[in-house]
Amino acid sequence: MARRSHSRGDHSGDDAATQAVMTGRRSDRERLRYRVLPRTLLGITAFILAFAIGAGLSGVVLYSYYQYRLDQTNARVDTVINGYHQQFANAEQDLKNTASQAKSQIQAQLAPVESVAGDPTTELALVKKLAPSLYFVHTLDSSGEAAVGTAFVVSSTATQSLLLTSYTTVEAATQDPAPAVYVRQGSTDTPVTVRSWDPTNDLALVVLPVGNLPALTPAPTSATPTVGQRVYAMSGLGSSGASIAEGSISDVSASGLADTAPIGPQFQGGPIVNASGQVLAVSSRTFAPLGFAPADVWYAPYLQAACSKVLTCPNGTFPRTS
Repeated sequence: MARRSHSRGDHSGDDAATQAVMTGRRSDRERLRYRVLPRTLLGITAFILAFAIGAGLSGVVLYSYYQYRLDQTNARVDTVINGYHQQFANAEQDLKNTASQAKSQIQAQLAPVESVAGDPTTELALVKKLAPSLYFVHTLDSSGEAAVGTAFVVSSTATQSLLLTSYTTVEAATQDPAPAVYVRQGSTDTPVTVRSWDPTNDLALVVLPVGNLPALTPAPTSATPTVGQRVYAMSGLGSSGASIAEGSISDVSASGLADTAPIGPQFQGGPIVNASGQVLAVSSRTFAPLGFAPADVWYAPYLQAACSKVLTCPNGTFPRTS
């Protein structure tokens, strides 16, 4: 019994000690609370103000950091974009350079083709320029069949004009009886007289009783025909008053030149001109200085060959520009 009583007394002492410890802890917490939290309205206001200022400063810091990172990101994006634009500009310039080089190479490769290819602008200009001096010739041959060709003005006075043409076209008119020979420009036919002829060079001269006509200009002595040169055969038959056939000189000899222009019957006797419209030779379908008939290439006597029998030329040469 005495032991039980002693045991209860010991427990009572422990409880009291525990309670004292807990009371001390509560006092410490209260003291800490009073130290941290204000107990007056002014203190609370100051506390709220300090908190607000701190929050504002924190916001400023966060915003500044955000702006800093944004600026860095924008700078990197601008760098990428500028780099892309520069690369694009470089690529575009490279493409232009490549295209320019390719164009130059193509033009260089096409140069030989262009040297023999027709130029519509030049051809139209020649037709317009030379048409007033060109006439379509028609008559009959020795068999009574139609014979056609072209004649062009080489000299003109106030009352008459001299036209050069092909002997082959008017050959029958050099015999007796002779068929009538007409020249046509537009829809008007005018009779002409055959004055002189040269069978060897396939040339003849006819007199047209119409004056003040523009005469074609002979090529100057400095314009010597060369192989590969572009030339044009002219005819007095065409909707524009003339027609044109383009070709190039394939051979140059003392007797005449050979060219690739297609010479149909209506072209024989017509002028072969350069790009300036100056007369180099006279188209022919029978002229054969080599002694055989031509196939794909036609031979043409030089204009000055007319001075041998057809025309009277000062100093023995056809009147030419210098």
